[in-house]
Amino acid sequence: MYAPLFQLRAFDVIDSDAQARVLERLLEALIEADMEYLRACPSAPSLYESGVVYEEEPGERDNWQDIPETLGLGTGDCEDLGCWRIAELRVRAGENATPFIKIRVDGNRTICHIAVRRADGSVEDPSRLLGMR
Repeated sequence: MYAPLFQLRAFDVIDSDAQARVLERLLEALIEADMEYLRACPSAPSLYESGVVYEEEPGERDNWQDIPETLGLGTGDCEDLGCWRIAELRVRAGENATPFIKIRVDGNRTICHIAVRRADGSVEDPSRLLGMR
């Protein structure tokens, strides 16, 4: 199965609040796919026991990977790892974790980083825990 590839030119013209709303909806779709995978494959490893490490994708496009794709590659970036962890917390721990979205503008580029907001309000960053510098 191939994960979607997103090129969102709308991010160039919409404000950061709208960007966050759109991105959150897209992330929820990947989280839902990951949750369904974990339900169908209960023996799948947890993110932190999987051996997967953080790797930034080259170039300006961002390939969104579901859990099986990330496992197969052995690497993922922030939305891949964050969505996996959120799905894992929701399915396996019953915790209502949500995406934590950080948006910044660097010249004419909008850069987003995805982490996990835990139910207690704390932020967990799987990318940093798995090798992002």
